[in-house]
Amino acid sequence: MRTMRALWMVAGLLALPWSALPWSAIAGEADVVGVDVTAEGGGTFGFAVTVRHADEGWEHYADRWDVVAMDGATVYGERVLHHPHVNEQPFTRSLRGIAVPAGVREVMVRAHDKVHGLGGATMAVTLPGR
Repeated sequence: MRTMRALWMVAGLLALPWSALPWSAIAGEADVVGVDVTAEGGGTFGFAVTVRHADEGWEHYADRWDVVAMDGATVYGERVLHHPHVNEQPFTRSLRGIAVPAGVREVMVRAHDKVHGLGGATMAVTLPGR
């Protein structure tokens, strides 16, 4: 009887940290899983970016992706995502007309979510024609 009670107490203690977590933290960070880049001319590019995130609703979803310099400091373009994609994972959204300076040959694409911000998987992309 004592052994059984001790086992239940241990099981309860192991479950406690999970139950103490806010459910919105379970979805994790937004990951960039694919990028297709096309040169548009005049130093501008079109990006079709595929993002994976376990969107949970309006409180926790991937809310944008960015095209940035490799050091992450300069943002060349930003695609705001205005709603969750709970039933569409992964999903792809595009943005055209992103101007990248002539000397830049490679950019990084990163995603952002409402709870964790930046931090998921990024993707480095070589710009076509550069």
